[in-house]
Amino acid sequence: MFRIPLLVALALAITFGLGTLSAVWALKATIGFGSIALGPWNAFPNAQTGSADPYARAHRARDGALLLGSAEGLVFRASHDSSGLTLTGRCSYDVAGLTPAARFWTLHATTPDGKPLSLDRNMPGGLNSWTVLRGADSNFTVRVAASAQPGNWLAVPAGQPFRLVLTLLDTPAAGSSGVVDLSMPVITRAGCANA
Repeated sequence: MFRIPLLVALALAITFGLGTLSAVWALKATIGFGSIALGPWNAFPNAQTGSADPYARAHRARDGALLLGSAEGLVFRASHDSSGLTLTGRCSYDVAGLTPAARFWTLHATTPDGKPLSLDRNMPGGLNSWTVLRGADSNFTVRVAASAQPGNWLAVPAGQPFRLVLTLLDTPAAGSSGVVDLSMPVITRAGCANA
């Protein structure tokens, strides 16, 4: 007598459970469609616009993140260096070159899933266009490493993977279709401990 209702309840539980898990997995896997890749840097220029796809909107709602409008700026993320190797705190990296034209930019590191890194408060957790030291040709080199470095140094925890986040604020690149023609800083592995 209870066999059929029990089987229906079990089928519904499995269906809703797998549906929920697949939706959560999809939201963690991507910010949405329409990404652009410039070397190791990835951006989703339409994620914060009214034309964003349903995955981008759901991702934005789940994270509760305040995204920049299309005319306000553009956020680039890099989880790999320019040769395709995963960024890790066991190694040091040089982020070198120029950023696209922007009134202001910031560079910081996060965990691979976008959470803030746990660093000592005296360590530099981020740099910006006003504080970075530049060469005579306006190029800059930022050393990303767990141990202190001379010049521009961005601290990361030793031995943990991380992601670099470059935010361009008030940039003409954010609202134009020529975003794929931008030149981004190169991320080069400088050396690794125990390698």
